[in-house]
Amino acid sequence: MLNKILPTIIADNELHSRWLNTLSLMENTGARKISASEDPLTVTYIILKHAAEEHRHAFYLKKQLEKTGVTLPTYAAEYLLAPGSSKYYLNQLDVDVCRYLKSELNLKGAELRFAAYLLVTYAIEVRADELYPIYQDALDEAGSKVNVKSIILEEEGHLEEMINQLQHFSPQWEFHAQKAVEFETKLFNQWVVQLGKEITL
Repeated sequence: MLNKILPTIIADNELHSRWLNTLSLMENTGARKISASEDPLTVTYIILKHAAEEHRHAFYLKKQLEKTGVTLPTYAAEYLLAPGSSKYYLNQLDVDVCRYLKSELNLKGAELRFAAYLLVTYAIEVRADELYPIYQDALDEAGSKVNVKSIILEEEGHLEEMINQLQHFSPQWEFHAQKAVEFETKLFNQWVVQLGKEITL
């Protein structure tokens, strides 16, 4: 469905600017969630690197707005696409994964925060590895000046880093990671439906 929506979004500068702003919001939300999950004493190089790169992606996407000729100053609802669903998506994924970890692994406190960071971020990186190349292909097809190639490269590296951390976290990491992906897929599909409704109004 995203394949069908993106050409419509890219063809309209106002919609395209709101799409970029929405992606920027989501990258920024992810970066803030990573920072919130950090242990102030034991935070690692990889976690710091990852948070910094997600913040950079949020900034980079905001900067790409200039190429649409439309300025959107904040992440207020009127400057986003499907604002409710876009804000709900990552927060709800966090809630779903935390519930799962509490009930299945009896985790709490710092252990719960770190495990949730691993699984939520893994699911998001799997999605990013799919979404950004689809978006880039649509940009190329439309001959747009906007591009997300640098984000694609970094997201591929992030996924490798998350798998490495998950392997140290649990021998059953693939089972737990698949659960997170299932939660994310349901939320992502709901988000795409809302996007579709918004651009066809």
